[in-house]
Amino acid sequence: MSFRSLFDDAFRRCSLIAILRGLRPDEAVAIGEALVGAGLTILEVPLNSPDPLDSVARLSRALAGRAVVGAGTVYRPSEVDAVAEAGGTLIVSPNANPAVIGRTKELGLVSAPGVMTPTEAVAALDAGADVLKFFPGELIGPAGVKAMGAVLPKGPPLVIVGGVTPETMAAYAGTPADGFGIGSALFKPGLDAAAVAERARAFMAAHAAWRRTAS
Repeated sequence: MSFRSLFDDAFRRCSLIAILRGLRPDEAVAIGEALVGAGLTILEVPLNSPDPLDSVARLSRALAGRAVVGAGTVYRPSEVDAVAEAGGTLIVSPNANPAVIGRTKELGLVSAPGVMTPTEAVAALDAGADVLKFFPGELIGPAGVKAMGAVLPKGPPLVIVGGVTPETMAAYAGTPADGFGIGSALFKPGLDAAAVAERARAFMAAHAAWRRTAS
């Protein structure tokens, strides 16, 4: 099965992407197990975290067959190579760099660049993006997502990142949003696995309610 097929399967089960900015390698597996135990299936370690490739490697090994693990804040093709060597299969960026997207696809990984306008979104898709990360979500908002979704090609998942909490997800019902990237409202440095699990359960409940409303 391809990495894209594995991602699609994980995204169907839970369209929340855990953004673990600031995660340390020594806590990575415990936090990962807490998230998977709560029902999340996609985890992202931003590259501006401490020793991020070590965390990606530990999570990839520990959660093999249970979750998709990748990296975020990926700016250069060389970083794509490093993530792949660590076992990551998802490449997320705050921007849409065709060179990064191209290298991601050359390696058979899943590409999720950040976009804010229809021009950026279409250019990213033309470069081979699999997923469109609408960022910053708090600036685009539900009205912007609806307007952009009306003109974009159907198929690639649209994921809202930025300002997402269990309380704000409901506002995206009735928009083309397919999922959410969740960051500091789920995990931030200093939270232990039990606290992260509690937050994850709140997100999962909100996600279930949003899916019922969105369907």
